Amino acid sequence: MTRDVAARNRLWSRLDRAVAAHGEPLPTPVTLVDLDAFDANADDLARRAGGLPIRVASKSLRVPDLIARALAHDGFRGVLGYTLAEALCLEESGVSDDIVVAYPTVDRGALARLVASPSAAARITLMVDDVAHLDVVDSVRASMAVPVRVAIDVDAALSVAGRLLGPRRSPLRSVDDVVTLARRIVSRPGFRLVGVMTYEGQVAGVPDAVPGRAARSLAVRRVKALSLGQLAERRAAVAAALRELTDLDFWNAGGSGSLAESAADPVVTELTAGSGLLAPTLFDHYRSFTPRPAAFFGLPVTRRPGPGVVTVHGGGLIASGPVGPDRAPTPWAPAGLALTAMEGAGEVQTPLRGEVADRLRIGDLVWFRHAKSGEPFEHTSTAWLLAGDRISGSAPTYRGLGLAG
Repeated sequence: MTRDVAARNRLWSRLDRAVAAHGEPLPTPVTLVDLDAFDANADDLARRAGGLPIRVASKSLRVPDLIARALAHDGFRGVLGYTLAEALCLEESGVSDDIVVAYPTVDRGALARLVASPSAAARITLMVDDVAHLDVVDSVRASMAVPVRVAIDVDAALSVAGRLLGPRRSPLRSVDDVVTLARRIVSRPGFRLVGVMTYEGQVAGVPDAVPGRAARSLAVRRVKALSLGQLAERRAAVAAALRELTDLDFWNAGGSGSLAESAADPVVTELTAGSGLLAPTLFDHYRSFTPRPAAFFGLPVTRRPGPGVVTVHGGGLIASGPVGPDRAPTPWAPAGLALTAMEGAGEVQTPLRGEVADRLRIGDLVWFRHAKSGEPFEHTSTAWLLAGDRISGSAPTYRGLGLAG
């Protein structure tokens, strides 16, 4: 614990020195990415992937320059996008020529652009889990001259006594359900079935070594073990059935929290990671890896209401998902500050308690970590890039490029 406090306070000094040395004032929140930590995390992800290529989960970055930086690392290849409009932008700007959209789309405007572009259609793969998704594609095109690449999303939730544990993504769980859709795709003009995705979120996205929660962590590890065993059987059965119909280009699986486990499945040909590059607080307590925090946002102290209390401007960047304290941003540097129970993280201002508050002056920056990766960049147009002890430059976020949402 003492080492952790010392490390966070060294980080505080480093970030403040970098901002001060930049010269011109930076607009707040100052959203900053530590490139040294980012690169170290990328190397660790590639090591855990065991030689399988990793797609960059763009949802977890939302900064094209950071996506390109990850792709420049050995072991990374292609992008897992979250909207078709985003995928088209990444393809047109040259960030990647291999993009899989992880979620089905009904964006007819973006689909019309896709089917009108042989280049984009050859580089972008759509996700489907229902024949209705194919119908939407066909509704916007006049001919089958440009084939559309599609992948099937097979649900990876754990089934126990009729209950499902894990993300409720796809309705496709049985081999028969998957094969039925696959037959419709391969027999339908204008489409090519090229891949399968099985995202085991209950393994990849749930911490399993949380301090003070030993019983829950043990239960999570058991769920993960059961999930991996059941999913291996499901993947093998689906893969055997699909081999009778077509040859696939890829089988995608995993996430930052399950790279080694997913890579061990012989069916899987590629992995996905994104959050592990920036290491938000929800990825702090995994047995399988310990990433370095790489993304921070700084808020200025605007008030000192009393002993042991300061107030910063803004702060209400709450993460998506089930509502709870773990979705709030964490005051990180200097160490020793905490949100108050009554006000939490506010949209306009956020009070913070802790003895270290008495060392802070009006105008000082308090640095926070977000609970999720990527989401903070929806609130700013610019990500400032830290290399060593200096700000080496900046990069536009999706919002800064007019692509928010």
